[in-house]
Amino acid sequence: MNNKLFEDKVALVTGGASGIGEACALTFAREGAKVAISDLNTELGEKVVAEIKQAGGDAIFLKVDVSDSQAVEKMVADTVAAFGKLNVAVNNAGIGGEQNLTGSYSIEGWNKVINVNLNSVFYCVRYEIQEMLKAGAGAIVNMASILGSVGFANSPAYVAAKHGVLGLTKTAALEYGKQGIRINSVGPGFIKTPLLSILDEPTQAYLSGLHAVGRMGTSQEVADLVAFLCSDQASFMTGGYYLVDGGYTAQ
Repeated sequence: MNNKLFEDKVALVTGGASGIGEACALTFAREGAKVAISDLNTELGEKVVAEIKQAGGDAIFLKVDVSDSQAVEKMVADTVAAFGKLNVAVNNAGIGGEQNLTGSYSIEGWNKVINVNLNSVFYCVRYEIQEMLKAGAGAIVNMASILGSVGFANSPAYVAAKHGVLGLTKTAALEYGKQGIRINSVGPGFIKTPLLSILDEPTQAYLSGLHAVGRMGTSQEVADLVAFLCSDQASFMTGGYYLVDGGYTAQ
């Protein structure tokens, strides 16, 4: 008996070459999905594809700048060309961006973060929905953050973008629920990805202490939640914002 969650499904993961995106891609593949991995880092992306294929799965890598709407349209089209359809998507690609007070934040820095962290999610959702309508159903997870619901000093663009992702998710979920497409967002706390692992020990200890459980999360802990939300086990869940934050927002 086959108990894999995503057997005969096709999944697309942006920012899938490392960190949370990589964990999502590997989890989907283990659960039977064919996976399209998009990222700007070709070397790391191809490594993830190779790992999936070595384990008996099927995957492709697509080098994509998700802040370019035409590139996103092509990304979705290339996924469908390779695998025939699109059932699941995780819009995970993003950047931290400039750290600065709102009154001193550069216009260039603001535009870059909004383009990568918010506009790109709209582009992805727009084109993913079109293919999922053809397939008759689908599930999308937009990667938000704990900062989709709380503020954080010196990160006005990032916080604004992640709040925007929540609004976009809720609106699209309302629009397409009756057509079989579920759209949710996930809010990770501080996750020990390669980006955060380069921080010095005192900084890592400080960030760990912000969480009720006294540590940062792992990429796999986020991927497990994402996989559940994209699976049929979550068939009555849409328009939601689900935290995986170790109690960060409980204070």
